[in-house]
Amino acid sequence: MINNVVLVGRMTRDAELRYTPSNVAVATFTLAVNRTFKSQNGEREADFINVVMWRQQAENLANWAKKGSLVGITGRIQTRSYDNQQGQRVYVTEVVAENFQMLESRSAREGQTGGAYSAPTASHAAPTNSVPDFSRNENPFGATNPLDISDDDLPF
Repeated sequence: MINNVVLVGRMTRDAELRYTPSNVAVATFTLAVNRTFKSQNGEREADFINVVMWRQQAENLANWAKKGSLVGITGRIQTRSYDNQQGQRVYVTEVVAENFQMLESRSAREGQTGGAYSAPTASHAAPTNSVPDFSRNENPFGATNPLDISDDDLPF
């Protein structure tokens, strides 16, 4: 049987870190995962998925990931049930995460320039942006046209 889950989303709140009576760390949090399509009115929707993480990974997550952090997790889906105070059976489906990965730096999450990209500093450089421009409007080869080739350069 296969039960694998891979999710990428943002934490809706700081992870709640608790310890069992036998001193095992457990963290619970909710991950907001965008859907790949938009609703009829053009808005992007998200699923809010409950996640549980155990032991050292739970402590690491609680220490490093905060509300709004972009996090990738791997784990499995688990369903459990319990009887509530009214005597009704309640079923809970959640992701039990085994590993997590922070997918952006803290400075990027807080809106500062950071990470591997740094804007050019030369006097002829374009205006400084915190996000690189990946549009296809600019010629990647500079001001020259790469197709300006003389007939003498052609091998035929």
